[in-house]
Amino acid sequence: MSKNSMGRDHPAIEAYGLVKVYGENRALDGIDLTVRRGQVFGFLGPNGAGKTTTIRILATLTRPDGGTARVLGHDLIGERDAIRARSAVTGQFAALDDDLTGYENLSILGRLHGLSGAAVRRRADDLLDAFELAGAAGRPVGGYSGGMRRRLDIAAGLIVTPDLLFLDEPTTGLDPRSRNQVWELVRRIAEAGTTVLLTTQYLEEADQLAEQIAVIDHGRIVAEGTSAQLKSRVGSGTLHVRLLDGEQRPRARQVLAGALDGTVRPAADPLTLSVLLPAPADATDVGRLVGQAMTMLAEARVAVAEVTLGQPSLDEAFLALTGHPAGPAPTDHEDVNA
Repeated sequence: MSKNSMGRDHPAIEAYGLVKVYGENRALDGIDLTVRRGQVFGFLGPNGAGKTTTIRILATLTRPDGGTARVLGHDLIGERDAIRARSAVTGQFAALDDDLTGYENLSILGRLHGLSGAAVRRRADDLLDAFELAGAAGRPVGGYSGGMRRRLDIAAGLIVTPDLLFLDEPTTGLDPRSRNQVWELVRRIAEAGTTVLLTTQYLEEADQLAEQIAVIDHGRIVAEGTSAQLKSRVGSGTLHVRLLDGEQRPRARQVLAGALDGTVRPAADPLTLSVLLPAPADATDVGRLVGQAMTMLAEARVAVAEVTLGQPSLDEAFLALTGHPAGPAPTDHEDVNA
């Protein structure tokens, strides 16, 4: 039986009650996680929530202080070598040698994985071509842009095709174009059959890539489901009210807070306010609530330019589930002790 067919009936990851403590910091406080094979699983949480600690434990880089897990059918503690042989980890900081070329970095990693010289050359060429780095293959990595380094780092994790790829904050600090390139790489990796566990603070990234999402906060899973399921859990929709006069926004916010049982938030547009509406008994209740709010704004002489009602965003779901907005940061404080 080949290594790729072993344990195919089991999830890629089965974790129960994982705990990790660093001094007084309980980085993980009883994590249960199931990731089925062949999917992109998004692990979403704010800075310091426990994402990287979870990755390090499941990748056998750190031992848990409690709980059990099986990764690719292998016991997390007793079969660490088997897990490492079939998985790869790439992080937000590329583990590359700046003085070597892109080709040389991949070649050395290939030889360390036991590939022959001819196999290394073929694999390095294939990866550089697939990741649109062939033109820079002969240049020292120290001169690469951030997006190029990140793509090369992911390529390095695929020098021997893994059954499971841990992607820890793969697009942190990248410009939008480079981020989109990495997203396309992740899609292609998953389509080829590799299971991907993706940690991210970018809500759009989870929305774009992940079939299933778990939200972690303070070392605990606080919600899990598809993007649509997470959005539907927090309300029936989001009301966006655009005003004619931005100076009336404080007054409009006060009126909407009184009319609607939901948090009123100013949008990036200085003329707009957004309200996450509560889940109603039926659709008619939504119309009644919105109509009542518009009447109260008119009575308060607040001029409204536009009113729209849409599905809650993943940002709004995250805020409702964790109590604070997501925001990318350079590192997780958990990493200091990891």
